[in-house]
Amino acid sequence: MTEPLTPLLDRIHSPQDLKGLSREELPQLAEELRSEIVRVCSVGGLHLASSLGATDLIVALHYVLDSPRDRILFDVGHQAYAHKMLTGRRAQMSTLKKEGGLSGFTKVSESEHDAITVGHASTSLANALGMALARDAQGQDYRVAAVIGDGSLTGGMALAALNTIGDLGRNMLIVLNDNEMSISENVGALNKFMRGLQVQRWFQEGEGAGKKAVEALSKPLADLMSRAKSSTRHFFDPASVNPFAAMGLRYVGPVDGHNVQELVWLLERLVGLDGPTLLHVVTKKGKGLSYAEADPIFWHGPAKFDPATGEYAPSNAYSWSSAFGDAVTELAAQDPRTFVITPAMREGSGLVRYSQVHPHRYLDVGIAEEVAVTTAAGMALRGMRPIVAIYSTFLQRAYDQVLHDVAIEHLNVTFAIDRAGIVGADGATHNGVFDLSYLRSIPGVRIGLPKDAAELRGMLKYAQEHPGPFAIRYPRGNTERVTEGTWPDLEWGTWERVQEGDEVVILAGGKALEYARKAAAGLPGVGVVNARFVKPLDEAMLREVATRARALVTVEDNTVVGGFGSAVLEALNGMGLRVPVRVLGIPDEFQEHATIESVHARAGLDTAAIRTVLAELGVDVPLEV
Repeated sequence: MTEPLTPLLDRIHSPQDLKGLSREELPQLAEELRSEIVRVCSVGGLHLASSLGATDLIVALHYVLDSPRDRILFDVGHQAYAHKMLTGRRAQMSTLKKEGGLSGFTKVSESEHDAITVGHASTSLANALGMALARDAQGQDYRVAAVIGDGSLTGGMALAALNTIGDLGRNMLIVLNDNEMSISENVGALNKFMRGLQVQRWFQEGEGAGKKAVEALSKPLADLMSRAKSSTRHFFDPASVNPFAAMGLRYVGPVDGHNVQELVWLLERLVGLDGPTLLHVVTKKGKGLSYAEADPIFWHGPAKFDPATGEYAPSNAYSWSSAFGDAVTELAAQDPRTFVITPAMREGSGLVRYSQVHPHRYLDVGIAEEVAVTTAAGMALRGMRPIVAIYSTFLQRAYDQVLHDVAIEHLNVTFAIDRAGIVGADGATHNGVFDLSYLRSIPGVRIGLPKDAAELRGMLKYAQEHPGPFAIRYPRGNTERVTEGTWPDLEWGTWERVQEGDEVVILAGGKALEYARKAAAGLPGVGVVNARFVKPLDEAMLREVATRARALVTVEDNTVVGGFGSAVLEALNGMGLRVPVRVLGIPDEFQEHATIESVHARAGLDTAAIRTVLAELGVDVPLEV
């Protein structure tokens, strides 16, 4: 495509360059940034709509604040593409989410301008509070500003942080990037006047001095005047009776998040005020791109598209998420006890159709994973069979709820764990490579790894028909479609042989089974077992293969620390069997963003790595298959 003309942006290589522009030039700069974001994101797989919506706000923040001295935090970080461009990374934007390239989120080790490493929601406010406390403890005077979306504000961590921020009263700015609400009629001249009054230092200082003077004369009189002032504010300024004010924050807004000059005017006054201030800005996801504005959910992270027309090639691939969504929609039609809960992952978890077919047995709790799990526990206590549809990386946030609220009483809750294993381009914050380890440690939780959509269906049906908590993990990517009504009978805890051979036996489940089968193809004597259940293991088959084989190889798309390989070694030790075992999986280190295949190769668990291990174990492995 033809690159957009960006004369102003071409002059910006750091936030200091930005300050050389006039205020009148800022709207044009924001448009140029949006054009560049569209161009960059048109290759597919990047965060488009959210980045377009936050552009004006980011320009204003960098124009007023002094990064990196002042700290600007972005919750989640997926909306920060304009921030990356303004902080010297424009030339690298084509490397976003590619191996060795820029992260799709903010990352401390990537740039001094990135205040936090992030990818999960609701963490910015606690981080900002910590920075403000550190600043004050060290006697410094830099400014701290946190940008958080209305979606992230549904997270309990964000709300708890707000409560503490209001209580401590440290100087900091919170920008609520609200891309759901419209500016209503009551945002008029009176509200604008009241906002202007709120941000004047003389008003704040005069108010404080006056209160102290009256208190010196008469404490009851001061209290009476304070109540009168509060009543007056309540009458004239609805903002003063909102929950943020109740938490002890100065509230300003809502304001137009796409009027960059007004934002600059406000920010210049807000950053100098004492105490915590929340600026409520209203933005539109997909701003400036008509088709993204019309459907911001689809254009949140679209595939490759034509920037001029919005045309894209539809995919006929059948994802694991779709396979789960179809299966659970059918299952709910058969069993009225089935109820699906998700923490803000309707689209990602394949639940759009389910939410339409079974709207009264569907709940999205927002970005509140702990609430999702404990709500499921409450439902299970009253006879329902809830299914929590959740990404592996987000289930980490609800570990205590799985243990404390579900597992102790052996409740009938099923966890459908999407994006289990390496997820690729989203990197370390999103890789789901710990769930086998942390779930194995909880008594009574049974864990399955389906090799395809049919096994996924069989495991779901089994879990809904039997007591206790179940966890079914499946990877990011695609699988084969199955016929509606397919419900294979599976006995939980049983493995299956997929290739005979007793010289060396490979044990693998889920995504890792694909690599194992390819690695063993054409190698007589090498057996492959679909180890589809990690808890409990099929100890009968494990004993059988361990007795006959001279070596075992375990392969898993999970950390090697406490995962499937560890479970096999523990079981063999308990049986008193001594057989060499090579454990392949994700090493004990965080994996940076790259394609799934590249990370697996780097980690040493792909087909080539397995064949190398087989050769080291004495198997005659041809150079090429």
